Amino acid sequence: MYLKNESPPQRRRGQALQDAILAAAGDELMEKDFAEFTIDAVAARAATSRAVIYRRWNDKQELAIAAVAYLVKQDAVESVPDTGSLRGDVIALLQEVNQRRSRLGIIRMVQFGGLLRNTDTSLAKLTEMIWGRRRSLMDQALERAVERGEIPAGQIPDRIARLPADLFRHEVLWTMEAVPEQTIEEIVDLVFLPLLSRSAD
Repeated sequence: MYLKNESPPQRRRGQALQDAILAAAGDELMEKDFAEFTIDAVAARAATSRAVIYRRWNDKQELAIAAVAYLVKQDAVESVPDTGSLRGDVIALLQEVNQRRSRLGIIRMVQFGGLLRNTDTSLAKLTEMIWGRRRSLMDQALERAVERGEIPAGQIPDRIARLPADLFRHEVLWTMEAVPEQTIEEIVDLVFLPLLSRSAD
């Protein structure tokens, strides 16, 4: 029975139901180690049934990977800020990632270690599963710098292109905190730009 002014709860379907399940699975992963992650707990949190979940995902590994993708995309940085210079673009990009993703990155790397082990995958493979083979944001920043004439056109080694993000990620994991602005500037000014200049010579 519902009170006179109350409406019965709307039955969720399609994308709304899937998003509710993935959000519940993400919350479970944020709170528990993968070994404690269960379909039953996700079903209870999402107010749905095991059968509904199993119609979409074969097992808890598939559900967990889908939940990671859902979480990552919620706070994804979609484009590189245009500050007028490569230095400014990379610093602004890292600052935006720092603001949006540092907490999730810390929890993800600590809590999802069990997921990676149990699914016989790696962070690189998981990233490709989530994003496919799209151009990285750093690739976009470098292409813009070429268009501005800041750096010559040519093949920038992948290792150098990935360096700001790799060093940023290392800082997050090493300190378990958001990265200070001074550290972001040092990554760009003392490491990335000098190596980029040498590789372009």
